[in-house]
Amino acid sequence: MAAGLFSHRVSDLCLGKPALRSLSVAATVGDALFALRNSDDSFLSVWSCDHRSGTTVPSHEGGEGGECRCVGKLCMVDVICYLSSEDNLSSPSEALKAPVSALLPKIPGQVVHVEPSSRLVEAIDLILQGAQNLVVPIHTSSPRRKQHQKLSSSTGPITIHKGQEFCWLAQEDVIRFLLNSIGIFSPIPARTIDTLGLISAEVHAVDYHSPASAAVEAISRSLVEQTSVAVVDGEGILIGEISPCTLACCEETVAAAVATLSCGDLMAYIDCGGPPEDLVRVVTERLKERNWKGMLEEFAISSAPSNSSTTSSSDEEGFSSPSTKMARSGKYSRSPSYSARMVRRSEAIVCHPKSSLMAVMIQAIAHRVNYVWVIEDDCGLVGIVTFSSMLEVFRELLQDLE
Repeated sequence: MAAGLFSHRVSDLCLGKPALRSLSVAATVGDALFALRNSDDSFLSVWSCDHRSGTTVPSHEGGEGGECRCVGKLCMVDVICYLSSEDNLSSPSEALKAPVSALLPKIPGQVVHVEPSSRLVEAIDLILQGAQNLVVPIHTSSPRRKQHQKLSSSTGPITIHKGQEFCWLAQEDVIRFLLNSIGIFSPIPARTIDTLGLISAEVHAVDYHSPASAAVEAISRSLVEQTSVAVVDGEGILIGEISPCTLACCEETVAAAVATLSCGDLMAYIDCGGPPEDLVRVVTERLKERNWKGMLEEFAISSAPSNSSTTSSSDEEGFSSPSTKMARSGKYSRSPSYSARMVRRSEAIVCHPKSSLMAVMIQAIAHRVNYVWVIEDDCGLVGIVTFSSMLEVFRELLQDLE
């Protein structure tokens, strides 16, 4: 059975995975926003090539010798954090004209290309070395490839690079795959997370009453690390979280809430039921007080009740200039805080130090997160368990089995 696990290749984990939606690194922030708002995917890949113009971006801008290379991954959280700065709040339309590279983290090695024939253990090693996302070529039939090319509009994200499609391989995919062979690792999965040393005290945490604007850096870091930001009270009791998973399903105007609300109020604002009217009024008043007219105008449009009878014409007008407008999409007539995609509430996913490794794995996979908060009986925050730390344990076991 162990030999069978070693025989698995990266391609085995990519069966049925959808092709990446991509954007050129030559695009603008506005282009990225337009693509995100009109895609079923929460994430976009950023590439060194520009197939719409038939060129490859010079190497100093992300290209490598004419190759099509994925240089980054972005989502609405990147846009929200970017727009929440004071300068960008004053003139969001100007901020959208910046190159999309302004959204990408300046951390090398976050995205790595991997061949489908690579061994599973090689993929795990890359993740443990810091790669948050692996890009893998996938085989698609000629009819399907032609269909994707036809469906890809002149302004929408493309999926094909020089005749090849790719997919993401993430930590969750590897953990889910290992869970199917969990018996090989017995009895380790039954041991508690504290005895295995899986609990990390290095967490991103903010006070419930602190300004949400002070948490922007922590939100950005947690997005890169695929974790979250814990919201605690003065005694270290875990109250909730500001999750990138939730923010990724929000509209870009949530940047106004980040800039004006406390962390506690922001949790309520982005919760999946939509923002309370009193918080919408608070954000509006504070935007006025700080004279952030550009964002105030966008926020007022976003907060206004939608009119389905006029959606079509207004959408077409908004789409005409994705680089300079916060275009409203009829496909997702979203509230100011969340989209029609699947979202999670701000309630944190928790376990206890005596929880077993297998229980925590199942818990994280069931909630589609890469981490679980660890708390004491009084809800005091102890730390966090991540997929990355779990993979360290499994990699050591695999090494012993080799």
